[in-house]
Amino acid sequence: MRCSKIFPVSFVAMTALAACGDTIPEQAILGGAAGVGGAVVVGAPVLTGAAIGAAGNVAYCQLGPGKCK
Repeated sequence: MRCSKIFPVSFVAMTALAACGDTIPEQAILGGAAGVGGAVVVGAPVLTGAAIGAAGNVAYCQLGPGKCK
């Protein structure tokens, strides 16, 4: 039963991680989605995962824009 929940969440998280986004709001949304997926998988608070994912993706894309294209 647990595997049926992990696979869709993992797919969403990997899809979000694969895309950086062109604007800061897009980067925040994609990172937040990846953070939510990761939080669900590991059993962490979802809002914390969203905040960390959004901040991390924006920082990564803004500090190394060539890495996201």
